[in-house]
Amino acid sequence: MKPVILDVDTGLDDACALLLAAQHPELDLKAVTCAGGNVGLDDVVINTLTVLDAAGRPDVPVAAGAAAPLIQAVRPAPHIHGVDGLGDLAWPRSTRTTDPRHAIELLRDVLRAAAASGELITLIPLAPLTNIALLLRTYPDAAAGLREIVFMGGSAGIGNVTAAAEFNTWADPEAAAIVLAAADELEVPVTMYGLDVFYDVVVTLEQARTLGGSQSADLARAVIEKRSELYQADGATIGDGGAVCAVIDPAGLETESYPVRIELSGSWSRGRTIVDTRVRPGDLSGDPLGQAARSVQVATAVDGKRYAELWLTTVGMGL
Repeated sequence: MKPVILDVDTGLDDACALLLAAQHPELDLKAVTCAGGNVGLDDVVINTLTVLDAAGRPDVPVAAGAAAPLIQAVRPAPHIHGVDGLGDLAWPRSTRTTDPRHAIELLRDVLRAAAASGELITLIPLAPLTNIALLLRTYPDAAAGLREIVFMGGSAGIGNVTAAAEFNTWADPEAAAIVLAAADELEVPVTMYGLDVFYDVVVTLEQARTLGGSQSADLARAVIEKRSELYQADGATIGDGGAVCAVIDPAGLETESYPVRIELSGSWSRGRTIVDTRVRPGDLSGDPLGQAARSVQVATAVDGKRYAELWLTTVGMGL
């Protein structure tokens, strides 16, 4: 089994990811940490506990972390995820409590234990990278417990929240820049699962409506139905769930190593991931900025049908 930790701002697509990570037989979900993002932190925490309850995983520790980005205010997305973040589905809300530790303390403790045991962990951030930036700068020794970071965020091309930027990097670009810098310094491999592939793992309404018979499958069906309704389509992407698929089945994802910077100013481009795809040496000769010092594996193509089937099969198992 692959030990993993998810860092979430649980809206509808994080729910897709949590249902998958909590139930796939090849993953050992060690913990889930929460940050403000799609909705405020209190709703993120309740949503996360609710989804894990539906997945039959009350054993997974959940901790609340950063309520706001490092510098700017939380800018939620109720038009995408509903006021409560779970599409206002009126799903029974969890009454469980969180781990008493702050998210970065839970991350620290689990990663230090992993380093001591040699069972390294894949960290899958699906939220603004605030918690991860705080972790790597506050407890850099915890990085010894990391096998890799596979984060949902950024793009080599398109934006979504703005014409230039993807939501997670736009929501806390300073944190994203810190994570890339710290991962480079601490020699932690990074994969960016961004908008270039995000929309390509689609579950149709017809497929979703085959799910049922358990809380997990019922919630998975409801999430796809709600996302389809919001986008006025006959199906919906599993969004963040694709990053979890990439950890389970990396052969379904194509990546290229590219230098990446995060735009921190820019009137129209704040939060953009500047992915340097130039390949000819001459392309750099007139560039006073040069290439970024850090390169990450950038997702460039995905087998959408393969990952959609992986998700459907897993969430349909039910518990």
